[in-house]
Amino acid sequence: QVQLVESGGGLVQAGGSLRLSCAASGSIFSIKRMGWYRQAPGKQRELVAAIPSGGSTAYADSVKGRFTISRDNAKNTVYLQMNSLKPEDTAVYYCNVASLDYALKPLEVWGQGTLVTVSA
Repeated sequence: QVQLVESGGGLVQAGGSLRLSCAASGSIFSIKRMGWYRQAPGKQRELVAAIPSGGSTAYADSVKGRFTISRDNAKNTVYLQMNSLKPEDTAVYYCNVASLDYALKPLEVWGQGTLVTVSA
């Protein structure tokens, strides 16, 4: 079992910044990929940013140049620094982690979601 604990959401004015954190714990042999997705009301969940272990980060076009994903491997934690926030960034943000357990079984886990609201 892998557990994810997200934090950092909230209400911010347009142009402001927020930093999301997601810490993974449990039966983790190695983490292959960590990412952030978001889901706005009435819309499908979409990838915001992802960071594999060894490889290039990936961003949605809508957040390139404004958001930065990073990870602390020692803490099994992924961060999303969000700058120059826009009202259209308002959504529930979900952490996603793909890992291997000690039996080398692949696992994929979602966080509980954290609400980000950007006011105009």
